Amino acid sequence: MAKIQMKNAVAELDGDEMTRVLWSVIKEKLLEPFVELKTEYYDLGLKARDDSDDAVTYEAAAAIKRLGVGVKCATITSNAARMQEYSLKHLTPSPNGIIRAELDGTVFRTPVLVSNIHGSVSCWKKPLVLGRHAYGDVYKNCELSVPGPGKAELVFTGADGTELRKTIMEMPGAGIIQGIHNTDKSIESFARSCFLYGLSEKLDVWFATKDTISKTYDGRFKEIFQRIYDTEFKERYKNAGITYFYTLIDDAVARVMRSEGGFLWACKNYDGDVMSDMVASACGSLAMMTSVLVSPDGVFEYEAAHGTVQRHYYRYLKGEKTSTNPVALIFAWTGALAKRAELDGTAELGAFARRLEQATLKTIEDGFMTGDLARIAEPPAKQVLDSWEFIEEIARRLEASYKTA
Repeated sequence: MAKIQMKNAVAELDGDEMTRVLWSVIKEKLLEPFVELKTEYYDLGLKARDDSDDAVTYEAAAAIKRLGVGVKCATITSNAARMQEYSLKHLTPSPNGIIRAELDGTVFRTPVLVSNIHGSVSCWKKPLVLGRHAYGDVYKNCELSVPGPGKAELVFTGADGTELRKTIMEMPGAGIIQGIHNTDKSIESFARSCFLYGLSEKLDVWFATKDTISKTYDGRFKEIFQRIYDTEFKERYKNAGITYFYTLIDDAVARVMRSEGGFLWACKNYDGDVMSDMVASACGSLAMMTSVLVSPDGVFEYEAAHGTVQRHYYRYLKGEKTSTNPVALIFAWTGALAKRAELDGTAELGAFARRLEQATLKTIEDGFMTGDLARIAEPPAKQVLDSWEFIEEIARRLEASYKTA
């Protein structure tokens, strides 16, 4: 068959370790034989980011905004051990944090459900969508290690020179201090993105903070969500037959574990990071979770929600074939290509994205899967495959789907 043509490119952001290895295999086996890929390539591998002092990350974010669609591999956020391992000049910030801040977007994560993979939370019958605020909090924090006793203060100096000052702690000895922030504008964008996504998908929206403890910081989130809902969405939600619900984060966790799913759970940045991994793991695997960053301007970045699979990468470097699950990486590509098709009006490209997703799910449902899924499959897996074999099985089904169409 002739290759499917793309009108416009997507921004392609390469990553690190095992996911970087599989990224190229997915392109070679599942995409390039069928699609004349048009991408703007940016290497967001840890060393490339360090060498460019993160300029490449900002360039990639600008490309996503310009092109409207991006697709991103998993990347390393450096720590002291990584700094030594990769001989870095300095500790690099989270590339995801930079991109989220540049796009001012919200991350929506949804588990990929397969009929023969049964999660550990038996009452969940419908996908539980996580809406994660993608700006601020600990991901844009300021930290300080203090050597001994003293006063820790929070100080704000206004543009007019007015100063606000509050004592954090009279430190009795050495310790650590952290400052986090957020902006009304970003919280408003977060709220609108969640309410619009809930409306488009006909999902109830839940939101939770800890405003009983963090009365100013979390309290501002609660107030802004309620104001935007009341003034912009209340009637629209009523007409659509869906609702908005606020509760404390600990109560939300308890309610979620007793629910059937099928709603959008809006979370602050760190809460969403943790809870999306919990939902993915409970549904079967961290690799069975789609993730899309949506900006208020209608820009989309699709990525894998999991990490770079460091342990498997070290085994790969020793010459071993690993059974790393590539589903989230595949679905990052299908999401980006489907959105590109929607924006460009290229139906054939959109149909390809759907075919690739169906071929991936059918491979698993036919009993051929990676080791993480084989441990929880019912009926049991027919064959546990390494990543390369699994991708080949998907490719065979994808090719067959065109021959029988």
